Amino acid sequence: MKDWMGALENIVWLTQLGLSVLLPPVFFLWLAWWLTSSRGMGGWVYVPALVLGLGCGASSFFRFCRMVQRKADQKRKDAPVSFNRHK
Repeated sequence: MKDWMGALENIVWLTQLGLSVLLPPVFFLWLAWWLTSSRGMGGWVYVPALVLGLGCGASSFFRFCRMVQRKADQKRKDAPVSFNRHK
């Protein structure tokens, strides 16, 4: 049962990572489309929107990687001392 919970936890983290990386560019491109269609702004709005969206997605990915690394370090620190690894 513990293996299933670990697998489900990993699936949830993977889904969250996908949404956190995918949604910012989609949102900013939608915002650029809205600005051009309803407010009459030029097509140049798409460039900053894409840059901001990709930057937010990259930031989310970087923060996720840092969180996973911290969890791995904590798990390694809490592991019991084995025969070949003394502190």
